[in-house]
Amino acid sequence: MTVKGSRILTAIIRLEGSYFCYDNPGALQDNFKKDLDLSTTQFVWLYSIYSWPNVILCFIGGFLIDRVFGTRLGTIIYLFILLIGQLLFAFGGLLDIFWLMIVGRFVFGIGAESLAVAQNNYAVLWFKGKELNMVFGLQLSFARVGSTVNFMVMESVYKYVNQFYKGPMCIGVVLLFASTTCIMSFICALFLGWMDKRAQRILRRNDNPGGEIARLSDVKTFKLTFWMVSIICVAYYVAIFPFIALGKVFFMRKYDFSAEEANTVNSIVYIISAVASPVFGLVIDKTGRNVMWVFLSVFVTICAHSILAFTFLNPYVGMTIMGLAYSMLASSLWPLVALIIPEYQLGTAYGICQAVQNLGLAVISMFAGMIVDHGGYFMLEIFFIGWLTIALFATVVMWLYDSNKKGNLNMTPSEREQHIDSLTSIASAKMMGSSSVEEISPEDILNQSTPALRNRYIRRTGVEGGTASDCEPLLDQ
Repeated sequence: MTVKGSRILTAIIRLEGSYFCYDNPGALQDNFKKDLDLSTTQFVWLYSIYSWPNVILCFIGGFLIDRVFGTRLGTIIYLFILLIGQLLFAFGGLLDIFWLMIVGRFVFGIGAESLAVAQNNYAVLWFKGKELNMVFGLQLSFARVGSTVNFMVMESVYKYVNQFYKGPMCIGVVLLFASTTCIMSFICALFLGWMDKRAQRILRRNDNPGGEIARLSDVKTFKLTFWMVSIICVAYYVAIFPFIALGKVFFMRKYDFSAEEANTVNSIVYIISAVASPVFGLVIDKTGRNVMWVFLSVFVTICAHSILAFTFLNPYVGMTIMGLAYSMLASSLWPLVALIIPEYQLGTAYGICQAVQNLGLAVISMFAGMIVDHGGYFMLEIFFIGWLTIALFATVVMWLYDSNKKGNLNMTPSEREQHIDSLTSIASAKMMGSSSVEEISPEDILNQSTPALRNRYIRRTGVEGGTASDCEPLLDQ
């Protein structure tokens, strides 16, 4: 990784301050319910309402990055929206106005999820074809650091503030303290935009050499493998985030933990992922086989939830296993989108993934709260295991489809290189008398490598100085 790349990566991961604020309610679940007089169902609304706007707006936010704002301006705009939402959330607590807190989480969600799309775009722009799996792992790592610190410190902050303020006022002051992380992230967004613009000028970088324009109708051309990735995003993450949001009281009731002990074990998933995600990313960069890693991570997560549901084994065991599996999935799943979708459509594609994920989180969070109120935590665990089974099935479908189409999603890095060489050779031969790539068929893959023809095709399609990975979306299976 170059020095410039390291600086860009550092700036990207510093945008993760929003994750500290996202789980503020989870770290203070019992305090929120007591001070604001909330039921579990009402409390879960603070998570559900975060997701609802992004069922549509996250997709639109990704499209706006592709078509209107660009990655730099989009990042700054979405972080500003996120900051406003967090401040509204805090003032809702100060004034004991629950609907204002709901509005704040709504606005916060609009900014946070669209920001995630912009971060993914930054990562692909700078690291595709090099250390992309590791970079996605590092992004997750620092996001989870923010969440882990939240679970570790917010109870202590609350106790300190509670010496001076009581009830809703105490909640509001604590949330204002958390808002400072969003302010720091906003400053980082400005710095990152300046660095990226300077690098583009110095390197004379063309972010869209083919001149393609993203359109909403492009969604119709997305492959089945992309939609399977989207289903996995929904079915997997609804078994992680709602569980952690409700986990504090679960550990207090089932294992008779104190509030501090419950928060500690509840944050294990984030602590593990903060360390393991970049390690798994590096391993996957070296080994490839992304779909295999996704399958393994979903299966292991099912085992982790089963341990928590059906045994009284020390919960650190189940949560540690879940943390490792979660790290494995994030490092292997999200880079798949960059292998399936052309770069000029990545904002739209990542927006769709975030949108369907938020649809699932919005609906499932509401159901999770009702299940706890009426059926208890055991039924909640069964509910989560069911969703993970759907994720496992979607992974198998993606694996079989990609294998049948001779795709590159589960190849090693060297196999992907040979795959692109073969595709480029066929494309070059077909384009001797044509200026279109429409005739290219993956079924025409040859078992040969012709660098001269490959380079000629690359020049003709406008991918100046591209690597094998740069060409993959143009010639995707």
